[in-house]
Order: sequence, then structure tokens, then C-alpha cells
Amino acid sequence: MPVRILIAKPGLDGHDRGAKVVARALRDAGCEVIYSGLHQTPEQIVETAIQEDVDGIGLSVLSGAHMTLFPRVVELLRERDAADIVVFGGGIIPDADIALLEEAGLAMLFTPGTSLSEITEWVNERFATAH
Repeated sequence: MPVRILIAKPGLDGHDRGAKVVARALRDAGCEVIYSGLHQTPEQIVETAIQEDVDGIGLSVLSGAHMTLFPRVVELLRERDAADIVVFGGGIIPDADIALLEEAGLAMLFTPGTSLSEITEWVNERFATAH
């Protein structure tokens, strides 16, 4: 059974090319990928993740709202007894924010310049024991 990953764009950020490229790379690496589209609230993302029974959620934010949106998704998963869903993120994230986001429960953060192979390798390693 392939690893199921939800790729989501929380908030008002309207740029999704990177998220679509990552989604395609994960699909090509053997994952089953669901793309939620633009302008999703954390609540919508968590609802989709639970309904789709995903193993992980990949969040993409370029707008600078990562410090609010990323932790909110993790918090909502805990509230819904779905904290076993692994959350990772990417986008324009200052180095100073990475440790804070990891403390908030994000499993990994990818910044500009990260290769697609680094992302797919991390996902494959992280979820190797999921199935």
C-alpha cells in the first residue's frame, strides 16, 4: 500500500507551482498524493487529511504566515486524535523560525534550494515503516 500524502496550501498564498512540483515528484517516487488546492484553512486541511486517511501532510507557504498556519494544523490534528499524521512543510521560512516550528510539532522543513530528491528521500525514509 503506497504512502498517502496530502499536499496543501494554507492561507491566502496564491502561488502553488512549487507545491505542484513537489506533489508530482512524490507521486513519481511512488506516493499516493492528494493536492487540496489553494486557499485552504487549517481546518479544511485537517478535515481532508482525516477523510483521505493520509500518512502525512506537506504544507507549502510562501506568504510568511508559516508561524501561524503550520502550528495550527498540528494543533488541530491533536484535537481530532489524529496526531499520528506527520506534518512537514516548505516555503520561504527563515532559519530562525525552523527550530520554533519543529518545537511546534513539524517533522521537517524544506527551504528554497532543497532538491526534489532530498524531499522524496526524506518522505520515503520517514514513512518506510508506515505500511
